[in-house]
This record gives sequence, C-alpha cells and structure tokens, in this order.
Amino acid sequence: MTSIAAVIGAIQKDLASTGGLLVAFSGGVDSAVVAVLARRALGDRALAVTVDSQTFTASELKEARRLARLIGIKHIVLTYDELGDRRFRANPPDRCYICRKGMAGELWAAARKLGIGAVADGANFSDISEHRPGIRAATEAGIMHPLMEHRVAKKDVRRIARAIGLPVYDRPSSACLSSRIPYGEPITGPKLKRVARAEAYIRRLGFRQVRVRSHGDIARIEVEKRNIPLLVQKDTSRKVAAHLRRLGFIYVTVDMTGYRSGSMDEALD
Repeated sequence: MTSIAAVIGAIQKDLASTGGLLVAFSGGVDSAVVAVLARRALGDRALAVTVDSQTFTASELKEARRLARLIGIKHIVLTYDELGDRRFRANPPDRCYICRKGMAGELWAAARKLGIGAVADGANFSDISEHRPGIRAATEAGIMHPLMEHRVAKKDVRRIARAIGLPVYDRPSSACLSSRIPYGEPITGPKLKRVARAEAYIRRLGFRQVRVRSHGDIARIEVEKRNIPLLVQKDTSRKVAAHLRRLGFIYVTVDMTGYRSGSMDEALD
C-alpha cells in the first residue's frame, strides 16, 4: 500500500464525489474507517446505517451506536428478518449471498427515501482471498467497496484506523452468528442465541477472539492459538464446559488449530 495519507486522501476524494453516501455500518473496524472518511468527505451528507437482525448481537448493536456517536456521523438502525427467508434458514454455501442481497435491498430503500444516491460497505482487499459470496451480492446490487477498490488489506485498515484516531483499531474481527453453524445444518433462532451466549461467557473470562462453532450437540471452541493453554487450564475448562452444557451443548471441545476466520468454509474444500 502507498502512504496512509495518500490512501486516505484518495478514498475521501472518491466518497466526496458521490454527493451523499449511506455507509453499511456494523461497528467493526472496516466499516468504522469508511464511516469516518465519509463523514470527513461529506459532512452531514454521510449517514451510517446498522442492520439489526437475529445474527447480530445486542452487544454489537450497542457498540455500533456508541461508535457512531464518537465518529459524529448520523446513524439509524434498520431491522431485517433473515430467518424469514427459508433459503437462508436452509444454510447453503451461498447463504451470505442470500442474506446480503436482502440487506442490500433494505439499504437502498433507506437511501432512496433519504435522497442519497450511493451506498458503501467496509469490505477490504483481504476479503477477496476468502469465501465471501456476500460481497458478490453487494457488488451486484451496486454497493461500493472503497477499501477493496483502493486495495486496502485488513492490516492496512487497522493502520488507517489508528492514524485517524479510531480507538477500535485493534478490535478483534467479528462475523455474523450464522457463520458458527455448518453449511447444510438449518439455522434457527435458538441456535444463534446459544452461540451468542456461549461466546459472551468465554469473553468475560478474558478471551478477546472467540468463536463457538455449533455442530449439533457439540461446541467446538476456537480461541487464538497462544491462548489455548489458558482455555484448557483445569479451572477455566471446567467453568466453560459447565456453562456451555447448561446452554444445551452435550459435548464441549477445543479446536487445537486455534481461531481462524471462516473455518466452516474448510468443509467446502
């Protein structure tokens, strides 16, 4: 990547040319960077929109609201019923395409209602190397990917976030809760809630990057590899196993490979 200042300037120039922009805002580092640059480029003609759904946790929504206030960008929350689509519930490998296609429609409807002619998201250049059918859906819907278009990889997003003063520059990556359920296994509200509660509990024990992959009655826990010894310590493992069993899991396991983004996609290979 060229200098951070040059990239920031180039992205802001592109965003300013839209005349008005709606930013799909999850509150993660990527979308927060786009929101800040849109606010700088467009002032009050920039709007952040968070889509609240069954795969988005209450804590994530709370953090999105807090971060939007910090950035100083106008912010609204839309609700979207992902589980209302039987195709999404069936959980095929292109599940994200189905979801993002529906969400894109909601975002464009909000933009048109407010007289805004462009929509952008926080997809970055690193996403190209992963199984991301949702990005294809967004692209087909005409949503801009300013970070991707300027070849800004994830590590560079964090550098930009730090340079522009975002306190969340080192926040762990997050993903929608449906990514915890293997393709082909139906997605339900109770399954999503169980995963959210399990991960929240493990985070309260001090683990920042956590995924609880739900394989029927089996919970497969991913934490950063360096933190696996802490997780399997006698007292900690006992607490985690007992709590997850109370949530309904019968077997509680630790993935010895450690956390990795999109580990459910490995089955597609």
